[in-house]
Amino acid sequence: MIDQGEREAAMKRAWLGIAGVAACLAVPAMADVKAGVDAWARGDYKKAVDEWRGPAVAGDSDAQFNLGQAYKLGRGVPVDLPMAEQWYRKAAEQGHPQAEDNYGLALFQNNKRDLALPWLEKSAARGEPRAQYVLGTMYFNGDAVQRDWVKAYALTQRASAAGLPQASSALAQMDSYISLSDRQRGTELARKYEADAQRPQLPTEIAGGTAPATATRPTRPIETAALPPSTVARDAPPMDSTSPRPQPAAPTRTRPPVPTPTPRAAPVDGGWRAQLGTFRDAGNARTLFATLQRKGAVGGLSSYFVPAGGLTRLQVGPFASNADAAKACATIKRAGSECVPVRK
Repeated sequence: MIDQGEREAAMKRAWLGIAGVAACLAVPAMADVKAGVDAWARGDYKKAVDEWRGPAVAGDSDAQFNLGQAYKLGRGVPVDLPMAEQWYRKAAEQGHPQAEDNYGLALFQNNKRDLALPWLEKSAARGEPRAQYVLGTMYFNGDAVQRDWVKAYALTQRASAAGLPQASSALAQMDSYISLSDRQRGTELARKYEADAQRPQLPTEIAGGTAPATATRPTRPIETAALPPSTVARDAPPMDSTSPRPQPAAPTRTRPPVPTPTPRAAPVDGGWRAQLGTFRDAGNARTLFATLQRKGAVGGLSSYFVPAGGLTRLQVGPFASNADAAKACATIKRAGSECVPVRK
């Protein structure tokens, strides 16, 4: 017979054994993330994914973010953007900064603009240049937000200062459409954004190495897929919201003041317009007008998208006379578009 004391001692040994096993099982979870980072650095992407999957399922945010990267880039697994979005979301909801950045951009890329907005705003406030650039184009075009050219200019200026060439090109476009006073207000707001963000680094490709995920350290730039163009506002040029490939952070630079655009005389409306074509898809009409804007063929003319029995007619104007409309058509035809004067 086993007396009570021996039974209690045996139970204690059993519990100690279970606790020891649990401790052994808990330790590798963190180590596996680092092992996956090391495998990724060697180019052994399949092993990296295998190392991260267990910790990711268990809730490790670094591993979840890294799996999102693997599925987005197609390394160690086939490219699967919906799966990448899911893993980014899991990590982002735990407050993982890099995952927050990529989740917002992934939502934008998948045309979930309303869902993307709070994540993009959070990333932009932290100083993430891609988020600032995309959010700036949204404010410029009034895409899922109320149009605000001061915010658009400030955000795009910050992204440009971080070294994103697309942001610099967009800023030059904005200079032609935003008034000097609004550009000045935008520059002041950009300085406030910069002070608030304290210029954090660009996001790293994977997380969970020897340094914390938020630590400043040199890294390869993250690889991103192209984002679709933002919705174009009727009376503003389209901003290209293609997601840039980030360059190493550049020193902060202050843009010189831009000259005030020469004011144009208001056109006289004599009831004439120039018609550039009829389209089944209204989006194609907007694309043509944006293309002609970039070529400088439509100057300061307004665009009109006129419904016509399920079709859309693209017209520009107004003009004081048939002769004025014909003169504009000559320029537009040289840019490669059909054009004919019409009475409105």
